[in-house]
Amino acid sequence: MKLLMVGDDKQVQLKKLNDSSIDQLFQAILTLDNLEECYVFFDDLCTVNEIQSMAQRLEVARMLGKGCTYNQIEAETGASTATISRVKRCLNYGNDGYKMTLDRLESK
Repeated sequence: MKLLMVGDDKQVQLKKLNDSSIDQLFQAILTLDNLEECYVFFDDLCTVNEIQSMAQRLEVARMLGKGCTYNQIEAETGASTATISRVKRCLNYGNDGYKMTLDRLESK
């Protein structure tokens, strides 16, 4: 099984699945050219709740990176403390995916 190695020997958990359908999904996402195409594709692919949950997690990661407290994040995003804790664990022990994407968004 081939694992994608990122940074300091971190293993991307999804890569352990080594599934061609997941590769196809990510390749499909990489073909999207703009925000409108993302809206169209994700509207077909996900439920509104799934998209809102992903967006919420990204916002939680952004706020944690800015030093916001759990109370501030909960009040502003409506995220549960369990969600905030999970995102924080990913920020501290994950593969830096949140950091990578948030840094890229900030530099635009």
